[in-house]
Amino acid sequence: MATAKQLDDITECPICTEVYTDPRVLPCVHTYCLKCIEAWSKDKQPGDEVACPLCRKEFTLSSNRVGDLPKNFFVAKFLQMKELSTVESKTSPCKACSGDEESESQVQNVASVYCVECQMKLCEICERGHKAIKLTRSHKLIKIGEQTSVETLYQSMPPSYCDQHEDENLKIYCFECKMAICMICYIELHSSHKCSDINKVDDDFRKQMTSDVGNVVAGVEKCREMLESLEKEKNDFNEQVAKTGIEIDKKAEQLKQMIDVHKEKLMNELSSMKQKRMKKIESLREEIETVVVNGKLQEVRG
Repeated sequence: MATAKQLDDITECPICTEVYTDPRVLPCVHTYCLKCIEAWSKDKQPGDEVACPLCRKEFTLSSNRVGDLPKNFFVAKFLQMKELSTVESKTSPCKACSGDEESESQVQNVASVYCVECQMKLCEICERGHKAIKLTRSHKLIKIGEQTSVETLYQSMPPSYCDQHEDENLKIYCFECKMAICMICYIELHSSHKCSDINKVDDDFRKQMTSDVGNVVAGVEKCREMLESLEKEKNDFNEQVAKTGIEIDKKAEQLKQMIDVHKEKLMNELSSMKQKRMKKIESLREEIETVVVNGKLQEVRG
C-alpha cells in the first residue's frame, strides 16, 4: 500500500526540492512554491514572457506578476495528507483542549486522531466526547501517524472550497483557465469553457507532479554523477601534473649536470688554449725583442 513516503514525490517543489509552501500552478500545469517562481521571474516585468523551469513553455506575467497564478488545491490536499501520515502523536497537541500552547512541555493532552470534517486533531478524551455528541458522532476520524494508504487518506479528506465562494465546494476543473472552480464560478464565468469533473483530472495531476519530481531527481542524480566524474578527473589530472613535475625536475637536474660537466670541459679547453696561445705570443715577443736588440748593436758597431 502507498504510504506517506510516496507522498514526498508529489509534495516537493521541483525548484527548491523542499515541501511546497503556497503551491501555485502554471498554465502548463507544472507546480512550484510561490517564492520559488517569484525568484525565477525576478528579472521580468508585467507583460513579459516567462518560461516554465521544466517544460520551457512560456506564460505572460500579469500586473500582479506571479501573484495571480492559481493555487494548486490538489497539492494542498496532498500536503495535508502527508502531515497526517507522518505526524507522531507524542509530539502533536490536541487542538480541542490544549489551546494555543506552543511548548511541548506545557501540552497536557496529545492528539491521537484527526477529525476530517472538523479538520482538528483530538486527544483520546476529546475523541470520546466527539463520538458521544450527535452532531459529530458520524465524523470520519483518522489515527495520527498510522501507516494509512494514500488512497484512504485522500478519500477521507474534506472537500476543498472555492476562494471566491467560500461555501461552495470545488467540483469542476476548467482546462482553458487551468484552475479548479465551484459550480457558481462555472455558471458565471466558465460555462463556455472546456471543463471536467475535478475528480477525473485529479489522477492526471498526481501523475504529472510525480513525473516532474522524478525528472528533477534524475537530473540531480545525473549532475551528481557528473560532479563525481569531474572530481575524479581533477584528482587524476593533479596527480598526473605532480608526476610530470617530478619528471621535469629530474630531467632538468640531469640536463643541469650535463651542462655543468660540458661547461667545465669547455672552460678547461679554453684555459688550455689560452695558455698555449699566450705562450706562443710570449715566445714570439721575445724573438722580436732579440731581433730588435741585435739590430741596434749592429748599427752601433757599424
